Amino acid sequence: MQIIAEGALVGMCVRDVLKKHLSLSTKMMKYLKYENNGIEVNGKHCTVRYVLCKGDVLTVSTQDRESSPAVEAVDLPLDILYEDDELVVPAKGANMPTHPSHDHHSDTVANALAYRYLKSGTPFVFRPINRLDRNTSGLLLIARNKRTAALLTRQLQSGNIRKTYLAVLDGEMETEGGIIDACLHRTPESIIVREVCPPDAPDAAPARTEYTVLSTGNGHTLVLAHPITGRTHQLRVHFSHLGYPITGDNLYGTPSHHIGRHALHAYALSFSHPISASPMQLCAPLPQDMQDLIALFFPNSLMEVLNEHSREKEAPSSSLL
Repeated sequence: MQIIAEGALVGMCVRDVLKKHLSLSTKMMKYLKYENNGIEVNGKHCTVRYVLCKGDVLTVSTQDRESSPAVEAVDLPLDILYEDDELVVPAKGANMPTHPSHDHHSDTVANALAYRYLKSGTPFVFRPINRLDRNTSGLLLIARNKRTAALLTRQLQSGNIRKTYLAVLDGEMETEGGIIDACLHRTPESIIVREVCPPDAPDAAPARTEYTVLSTGNGHTLVLAHPITGRTHQLRVHFSHLGYPITGDNLYGTPSHHIGRHALHAYALSFSHPISASPMQLCAPLPQDMQDLIALFFPNSLMEVLNEHSREKEAPSSSLL
C-alpha cells in the first residue's frame, strides 16, 4: 500500500498516519516496525517517528509474502460470491468444515482457498472472520491480509457485521419472533457440546439471538435468525432451549429423514467494506436440500414471506431460491 504525502499528511509523523488514516492497531504497527520492508518512505526503511515531507511516498506492507504452510492446497469445489484484494466471501456447502482440524486435514474451505490462490501465485494465509459448523451451509467472510483482518474483527466485535441465518425448526411457534437472551457454556462432559447456563456460572458467556418467524405449518417453523453475539453453536442451542430444535440437528435435537443435516443456512452478511467503507450486502442461494425441505413444509408461502421480509428489512432476497 502506497500513500503520497499531500495536504494534511504533510508534517505528520508516520505513526499518526498509520493510526489515524489507516486505522492500524498498536499491535499491527509493532509488527510492521520489525518486518523487512514493513514501513518505508521513498523506498527506504523508516521509523514511525519520521515526519513526512510533501511528495514523500509512504509504503506499508500489509500483504502476505508467503502462504501458511499449515494449510494444504487442495482442488475442491467452492462457490465464490465476492472477491477483491482485501477479502473473499465463499458460500460453503454442507458437510465441509471451515478450517483444518484433527479429523479434517484436506477437505475444508481453507484448503480450497489455498489451492485457488496457489494457482494465481498469490500468497495466502487463512483468516476467517466468522466460522460455520461443518453441516451449516452459507456465507463465510475471509480477510486476505492482516490489516483487513484487524478492521473486520473490529467491526465484528462492535456489532457492525450483521449475520442472517435461515432455519427450519421442529414444532410450530406461536410467536412472531423475539430475542433469546441466555448464557451458554460447555457441558461438563464434553468439549464440543454447549448448553444454557445461569449468568452467574463461572464460565457463562452472554449470548443473544434475535429471530423472526416467517411461516409455520406441518409441525415446523421457518425463521430468520440474527445472532447478536457469536458463541459456538449459539443458534442450535438457543432454539433447542426454547423447545424448537433445528430440524435434523442430531446434537441438540433429533435426526430427520427429510434432510441429512441440521437445517441451518447462513444466507446473508451485511458489513462495511474495510477499506472503502462502502456498504456490503451479500446473499447465498439456498442449497437444494434446504429448498426441498422448505417446499415440503411451507409449500405456499415461502416466496411471499421472504419477499415481504426483504422489503421491510431492506435485505437482499432475490438469490435465496
